Amino acid sequence: MVLQLEPLHTCNLSCTGCGRIREYSTSLKSMMSLQDCLDSANECGAPMVSVCGGEPLIYPQIEELVDGLLKQGRIVYICTNGLLMRRKLRDYMASEYTPAMETKISELFKEGLINENDAQEIRQKKQTGKPAIKPSKWLYWNVHVDGLEKTHDMVVERKGVFKESVAAIKMAKRLGFQVATNTTVYKQTDMNEIEDMFKFFSWLGVDGHTISPGYDYDAAKKDMVQRLGVSPDEFFLTKKEVIQKFSNILDWGKKYTIFGTPVYQEFLAGKRDLTCTAWAIPTRNVVGWKSPCYLITDAHYKTYKEMLEKTDWDKYGVVNGVVCDPRCENCMVHCGYDPSGALGTNYKCGDTLKNIIYNFSPRPKPAAEGAKVNAFNGDNLKNQESKNTEKLTLQTNKKV
Repeated sequence: MVLQLEPLHTCNLSCTGCGRIREYSTSLKSMMSLQDCLDSANECGAPMVSVCGGEPLIYPQIEELVDGLLKQGRIVYICTNGLLMRRKLRDYMASEYTPAMETKISELFKEGLINENDAQEIRQKKQTGKPAIKPSKWLYWNVHVDGLEKTHDMVVERKGVFKESVAAIKMAKRLGFQVATNTTVYKQTDMNEIEDMFKFFSWLGVDGHTISPGYDYDAAKKDMVQRLGVSPDEFFLTKKEVIQKFSNILDWGKKYTIFGTPVYQEFLAGKRDLTCTAWAIPTRNVVGWKSPCYLITDAHYKTYKEMLEKTDWDKYGVVNGVVCDPRCENCMVHCGYDPSGALGTNYKCGDTLKNIIYNFSPRPKPAAEGAKVNAFNGDNLKNQESKNTEKLTLQTNKKV
């Protein structure tokens, strides 16, 4: 069970395909209190909390939130676009600074991960009164990356984001943090590029990867039509297209550390059916407990118990080939189906053994061939803040 905790919906990007900042456009300035966040984790009892948003590093009490969740004994994922991550890493270094850290400062400086001003700020060891985000075996930075430089910067609609994300990932690994990547697949996604992305980040020492097909949020579809003049059908996948895109996911699971059960991977590859178990990954945000799931919003409830009891779960999903709600027809997203693979809701003989082997076997070694990947391929990419350029790029992809 995983709690999707959204303490705010404010973000410093406006990624194509993201429904959050558009669905909650009227509450972008609202935030959950720290106590409300911690109480929500206790209320549902989830052993793992994914702190997302919005951009969670904008949340003023993110350090206290992470510290509080760890003290509750939970595994914590900070789902970030990476733009503010190096600032938080420098804060950690400043909180721990002693002269013995000079060697590490020198190494980071030589790699271009900090500059001289950064180094001086670290040495000054300013007392903020906040508990810095520190390395822990129970903590992961989960960095959004939807492809190599050209593709990722196109999706997030800003040039330079990929390079900053890579720098943040490198710095986090140098400082001893665990890091994962989080990737969403759309109709234009080149899956050969995604494998190159896995190779590259595996070579950098990333600890694992989450990957899922995108979901056609109503708010995101409206935005595409109104702002970009693009049909959502050009961007989001049907179930048949998802299966085609993920045909190699089982092979990838042997070469790279893919977070997610092998049963869910079989589902993505079209090898089996699963029934949605969205209740196993509840979402709590500034409005309340979201129902029925992370993706669809039909109601918000004040308590976790109320959300579980008042949601008519039989109205949603696809059961034995029957579509219960048209919004669920093409959904194969991990927040609905990955827990199904872990909980055994569509159990087949051998599933438990598969999951045990996958979770406790040695992880694949870093991919040496990642050193040869041309990850920074966006030199000729025009500024993605230009909406006309973004529209043209998407339309060109369709013709190709």
